[in-house]
Amino acid sequence: MSEESELIQNLFRQEFAKMVAVISKMYGLQYIETAEDIVSETFLQATGSWLQKGIPPNPTAWLYAVAKQKTLYHFRRNKIFAEKVVPAIKAAEEKSIQPDDINFSEQNIKDSQLQMMFAVCNPAIASEAQIGLALRVLCGFNIEEIAEAFLTNKDTINKRLYRAKEKLREANIRLEFPSPAEANDRLDNVLLIIYLLFNEGYYSATQNQIVRQDFCAEALRLALLLTEYEKTNQPQTNALIALICFHSSRFGAREVGNNPHQSLNNYFVKYDDQDEKLWNQALINKGIYYLELSAQGQEISSYHLEAGIAFWHCQKDESPEKWTNILQHYDLLLQINYSPVVALNRAYALYKTEGKEEALKEVENLQLTNNHFYFTLLGELYTGIDNQKALINFEKAYDLAKTETDRQTLKTKAFRLNAGNT
Repeated sequence: MSEESELIQNLFRQEFAKMVAVISKMYGLQYIETAEDIVSETFLQATGSWLQKGIPPNPTAWLYAVAKQKTLYHFRRNKIFAEKVVPAIKAAEEKSIQPDDINFSEQNIKDSQLQMMFAVCNPAIASEAQIGLALRVLCGFNIEEIAEAFLTNKDTINKRLYRAKEKLREANIRLEFPSPAEANDRLDNVLLIIYLLFNEGYYSATQNQIVRQDFCAEALRLALLLTEYEKTNQPQTNALIALICFHSSRFGAREVGNNPHQSLNNYFVKYDDQDEKLWNQALINKGIYYLELSAQGQEISSYHLEAGIAFWHCQKDESPEKWTNILQHYDLLLQINYSPVVALNRAYALYKTEGKEEALKEVENLQLTNNHFYFTLLGELYTGIDNQKALINFEKAYDLAKTETDRQTLKTKAFRLNAGNT
């Protein structure tokens, strides 16, 4: 890949969503698809121009200038300008706002993206469409990348995004900060979308390593953006940031090839086998900082507790204190946000504190027979107690596993167990 092509690719990831947000804020969310087309055409022009003439001194400023020209030209030449935008311009002039001044300042970009975040997370949009729309208009991922992440095709993603954008228009959702009364309710949904975005990156079915890590980086960026505004800089926001930092800190150690003791037949390095020297200490320290900030509130959210669990997982020692604290966090998490998956994770902490026999009782009572993690944990717990049952459970987990990563890990577990039985 040439230097010009690589730069354009990086700038597309960094600037596409910002530019769409600013243009949409200027002319209204009903023109979000127009904004996407204009920005795409800008990058297409950059590709042709830069490959031929070379990279300009300030590539980002070049993109902003061309996008401004294309935006103004589009609205001026279309009936949209005369029939709908002109009245908006007159209203803006009354407030001393110049319609030609499409503002790509750093502050306006941040304001526009934050407002876009609240618009995308509006309850009027179906929850399953929100994360796809967030990936597109907040993070700048292309349709192919989103389709790959959700193991579907481009047509499905395009239809899903079309319906979501139609809802933005039909519900007349505006790009603006919600009222103080709405802010708290909407913030919960915004945080949930960021959390789901991070989860999609941290445990993703896609084999595209770059996309997966970029999802996590975008989740952190959006969460940090929330801390710059008083209404959204809340304890649960800081707790979510801490959670993302702690988990992201171990990304490098999870990757095959970074750990010399791991076979390339494995896709991920298990937690117990990770080299803690590969953990990102700067991210761990950042997580600790935001976890301490999150303690300033009066309520404990699920993000607080999950961040606490992730913090203890960043302590490599296997002391009783570590697993006792993790178990206590899971106990509280089950009280405020019960889910079978959380109960399953708690059972692993119980195994670490009370032993396999106690954990087996808890796991078998859950009966999560459609969950491959359930059978994986049963296989782990039966190993050394009843290896035949362990193998049976690993085989059931293999049949249910959704990713090649998980299937390869389970295959390795079964192989090692069989080798130990011979």
